[in-house]
Amino acid sequence: MPNPLQAPLQTLELENFLPYRLSVLAQLVSESLHDLYAGPFGLAVTEWRVMAALGRFAPLTASEVGQRIVMDKVAVSRAVARLLDSGRIARDFDDDDRRRSVLRLSEAGYAIYDQIAPLALGFERQMLDGMVEEERALLFRLIDRLDEMELRAEHAKDSDATPG
Repeated sequence: MPNPLQAPLQTLELENFLPYRLSVLAQLVSESLHDLYAGPFGLAVTEWRVMAALGRFAPLTASEVGQRIVMDKVAVSRAVARLLDSGRIARDFDDDDRRRSVLRLSEAGYAIYDQIAPLALGFERQMLDGMVEEERALLFRLIDRLDEMELRAEHAKDSDATPG
């Protein structure tokens, strides 16, 4: 048990810790964006993300949706079930493999998607309004770079955990 009177070997400064800063920013942005679609459309975050993925990439299996929106299978499965029940998405069966189902937005789903997408894009424009184009381009390049570096760190962690 650490001695409470002894100073830690290293101090974790949350305000300067990148994972924490990214998490807080993502949460704040997600909450603000959620306000655009939660009340008016009765959608949870996961439900909107499923709809957004299907609006862009359909048809997709539930597993493919989860990969696109980077959410766990249980959360995606629950969101898919709610969206199916509400008639916002439809499930079709693959012609080649009847056990495989694919999802797409229903007509009602597209009607909602067509209302929310412009609101979301407007929110993004408003958020980035104070940046010049070069800053925006740099921001997205840096985000892409962080994605690559996170994948590399995840791969290294998995390699270290694999028994040799």
